[in-house]
Amino acid sequence: MESASANIVHADTMGMDVAFANAKKSYEEGGVPIGAAIVYHGGSEPRVVGQGHNQRVQKASPILHGETAALENAGRLKPEVYRNSTMYTTLSPCSMCTGAILLYKIPRLVIGENVNFTGDEDLLRSRGVEVVVLNDEKCKELMGRYIREKPEDWYEDIGETVP
Repeated sequence: MESASANIVHADTMGMDVAFANAKKSYEEGGVPIGAAIVYHGGSEPRVVGQGHNQRVQKASPILHGETAALENAGRLKPEVYRNSTMYTTLSPCSMCTGAILLYKIPRLVIGENVNFTGDEDLLRSRGVEVVVLNDEKCKELMGRYIREKPEDWYEDIGETVP
């Protein structure tokens, strides 16, 4: 039988792989390359219960960020599912996505990178969420490339004007 820490390592690899694949999909569609996944730890094996990617550009949506798209994809879940899950995201979450994590009481967040953008990590920590930042080079490179290629779309995504 796997230990709890080995199970978390397996879930973290799976969760970040799914999140990054979603980020690449968004980039290939011309959208902001942020992907997310929700992995449930309450069963015998960790499993992805939701995944998604930023679709603000593709669907002209003001709210379909990676994390909110993953929640939408997960559908209606019981509170205990969220409370036994980890959210994986390729980029530090904005205020809107932070609010969704807090609303559903997701206790753990794994972030691919926070160099290109640092969201409300301190707020999450202050509310008891375990925040893990991987400093992943693939995530940093993909997001950095997008920001250089489409600065107007990027700044719109975070509610800012281009400096």
